[in-house]
Amino acid sequence: MNKKDIIQLLEKIALYLEIKGESNFRVSAYRKAAQAIERDERSLGEIDDFGQIKGIGKGTNAVISEFIETGNSVTLTELESEIPVSLLDLLHIPGLGGKRIAKLYQELNIIDIASLKEACTNESLEQLPGFGKTTVKNILKAINELNQRPERIPAAIMLSLAEKIEAALLEIPSIIRFSRAGSLRRMREMLKDIDFIIATENSRATGEALVNLDGVKEIIAHGDTKVSVVFADVYDISVDFRLVTKSEFATTLHHFTGSKDHNIVMRQIAKSRGEKINEYGVVNEETGKTQTFTSEEKFFAHFDLPFIPPEIREGTDEFIQMKEKQSFISPEDILGDLHLHTTWSDGAGSIEEMVQAAIERGYKYMAITDHSKFLRVANGLYENRLKRQIEEIISIRDKYPDFYIFTGTEMDILPDGSLDFDDEMLSKLDFVIASIHSSFNQTEEQIMHRLYQAMENPFVNLIAHPTGRILGGRAGYDVNVEKLIEKAVETGTALEINANPHRFDLSAKWARIAEEQGAILSINTDAHNIQGLNHMGYGVSVAKRGFIQKDTVINTWSLEKLKAFITKN
Repeated sequence: MNKKDIIQLLEKIALYLEIKGESNFRVSAYRKAAQAIERDERSLGEIDDFGQIKGIGKGTNAVISEFIETGNSVTLTELESEIPVSLLDLLHIPGLGGKRIAKLYQELNIIDIASLKEACTNESLEQLPGFGKTTVKNILKAINELNQRPERIPAAIMLSLAEKIEAALLEIPSIIRFSRAGSLRRMREMLKDIDFIIATENSRATGEALVNLDGVKEIIAHGDTKVSVVFADVYDISVDFRLVTKSEFATTLHHFTGSKDHNIVMRQIAKSRGEKINEYGVVNEETGKTQTFTSEEKFFAHFDLPFIPPEIREGTDEFIQMKEKQSFISPEDILGDLHLHTTWSDGAGSIEEMVQAAIERGYKYMAITDHSKFLRVANGLYENRLKRQIEEIISIRDKYPDFYIFTGTEMDILPDGSLDFDDEMLSKLDFVIASIHSSFNQTEEQIMHRLYQAMENPFVNLIAHPTGRILGGRAGYDVNVEKLIEKAVETGTALEINANPHRFDLSAKWARIAEEQGAILSINTDAHNIQGLNHMGYGVSVAKRGFIQKDTVINTWSLEKLKAFITKN
């Protein structure tokens, strides 16, 4: 549990109260309590008495204490029993907040998406004050779009489900080993489904356990070699499990990892040697004998090839690239994370908690980069608070002599191109990130002006999530990435591969072009809690897809080399 869990609890109670039609005073009490905790610079473990925080009264303090002690809230449980949980689905409709949903519930007895759609089509919604024809038309359009499962689903959703499935597979005794396969293992950005390869000593017992996993909504196939099910998640997601013997595992994993084009090239190589590759092994055409392998490394070595990472198996130029380079960045190369947030802005962990988590991951350094003052929704830091944070970081450094904490900021590039802090303030910081979080509808000329202004500033070290995209959510702002890369090379500004699976920004395609043009990169998690630090491996996979070399990435550099880069201007 962390501060964010408590904030979400309070906000959820406030929402339920609002829908129920409780007084504004009571609703406001929970929202003010949530805001007070958000503004507090301490982490959950550092707060001894929530009742001493301004904005938290006796009632909300009791709810918080109960939640911390038991992990539950009687208040929330009672509200959930009084209000249809399906009402929360209405929050996915643009323009519908707590107050409007309360109106729909109380005056038209709308309890879910279906009853809302009916009210739209029978024109009863139009008669409700505040809901005209245009509003109803937009709601109906949003409902129709909401019910459509996209052909491809963002990696963040698929990775989240895959992690839950993997945790369950670890508990099945008959499974010897397992691995993700398909486009998820290749770390594609958008995916249709999820594939797993499972080595098992008892396919019948394993299959039975798979169809009974939590979250399984539908069973498509249930055989000795393949189990296909549909999980009910954010969307209905198909998951295929291939069941093989331990000896077949490596070849089957390679086969179902793909891609199709990569497998075609591999089959051509095998054919030239008088062999055939199938999903269970390599068949000698003369003798008919099938050879299996204990690992994918040995599978590739059989064909006199170096191990080709799954991320680059796309049947393009991976075979040439591997022969020329044979070395790509790996998670072990990362020595630190240079973009993360703490309780000083909108993070859930304190500075010291994030430091300890980074040390546990074997890092040598990190940068604390909380939001700047423009981003008020994220409790961005004004100059006075940032100066206090610098002092705290310097005092914490003494506790960890073998680990270095860079002072820093994720500073907004304002709509007019100016920066959220002046040079005097920036000169007090070690590491400065510049980012765009606003006015996404500006023209390419305006966006590029903003980015250029930031990169020309001698104190700016990194442009974070350079295109502003959210996978499956928004396309980002109108940026000319070729010109951005050109300017980054000219100014020596690093560009970020944001490892958050909602972003993957820069993409592998642009990261590769950036390296080829001579730009330097940084892979960061943009973590807002300790768990977010785990996304680093995903960012490294994006870099692998772009054939990125270790030396291109600044957070693989030694502390001395990184410090020299930071102070070069």
